[in-house]
Amino acid sequence: MRRRSFAAVLAAATLTLGLAACGSSDSSDSADKDTLKVGVSPVPHGEILKYVSENLAAAEGLKIEIVEFNDYIQPNVALSEKQLDANYFQHIPYLEEEVASKGYKFTALEPVHIEPLGVYSKTVKTLAEVPSGGVVGVPNDPSNSGRALALLAENGLITLKDGVGVKATEKDITANPKNLQFKALEAAQLPRSLEDTAISVINGNYAIETGLKPATDALVLETGDDNPYANLVVVRTGDETDARVVKLEKLLHSAEVKKFIEDKYQGSVLAAF
Repeated sequence: MRRRSFAAVLAAATLTLGLAACGSSDSSDSADKDTLKVGVSPVPHGEILKYVSENLAAAEGLKIEIVEFNDYIQPNVALSEKQLDANYFQHIPYLEEEVASKGYKFTALEPVHIEPLGVYSKTVKTLAEVPSGGVVGVPNDPSNSGRALALLAENGLITLKDGVGVKATEKDITANPKNLQFKALEAAQLPRSLEDTAISVINGNYAIETGLKPATDALVLETGDDNPYANLVVVRTGDETDARVVKLEKLLHSAEVKKFIEDKYQGSVLAAF
């Protein structure tokens, strides 16, 4: 994919959500207008951005302030309320849901990485071993739940209506030969659901955070080919030409970052550029 030059970023301090109350660079209470404040999921987004901050940002003369969030709701709220200058945690289908339901005026930049969705279990070693009536944990947000059902259908556990693809809901299941029982949970809770499910379909970032290795631990894993779920930086519409944002985009799409992703994640996270 071609990347556009957009954002800018810098520095080094990694903050927790509890410290995220400061304004963005657009806010009158911003202490340092040269610093780009970016909200992230800790893994892999925070790790990738920390690499950029510690190894690449200084050469561009910029600073990055990293604010970590452990859910998928607050980073967009904080961006909308100008507590952040940008966020880096979501993919386009999720962003589109958020914009449609909440009216955010956001612009997505260029794809950075893919976290393949995977199926995990503590009780079975193959999908063929999933028992009749087994409980299946899936994400409860629409974009990722449809994605999870599509992955299960691709691997023969269920059949979906023709053409629904990743927009599927449980109502679109036309065949469920094992009579699987679906349990929708917040994405962050899915790794902990493995004690109570036959299998769970888990987002890559939450799998990695809890010590799972998608490339080796998943029973099945999404392919990166033509995957629409690449994660990217999002800014308020109009801020995409901010010089800091432009520099951030340049650094996030550099050869150095691509090598960092490949070396650190060994196929559990895939560069999307």
